[in-house]
Amino acid sequence: MKLHLSRAAGTHAFSAYGAGYVAVNGVRYERSLLVLPDRVVADWGPEAFDALAAEHLAALVGLAPEVVLLGTGASLRFPRAEIVRPLVEGRIGLEVMDVQAACRTFNFLAAEGRKVAAALVLA
Repeated sequence: MKLHLSRAAGTHAFSAYGAGYVAVNGVRYERSLLVLPDRVVADWGPEAFDALAAEHLAALVGLAPEVVLLGTGASLRFPRAEIVRPLVEGRIGLEVMDVQAACRTFNFLAAEGRKVAAALVLA
């Protein structure tokens, strides 16, 4: 699906998504990635949801987002409590959803100027 959204210059937004991929500002990604309004980290994260570990989410604490949108692939899957503990201890909000919902929510929150991070596990 192609997304259309007005966005501020210099910010990142999801422009499309589909089975096994997302596009940020027209650039296609087929591996897990982290997207913030001001940067894309293409080498973030696990190869699959089952490989998600606390270290992956701990890496986000230093970026100081208000909320992390954890996209768990094509379907909603909740990580174990010990995996999300770094975010809880860092007082960072967490919303777990499928990748498509995370893309839409990120665009909305980023357009409002919120400090949001989308951590997407595509497989």
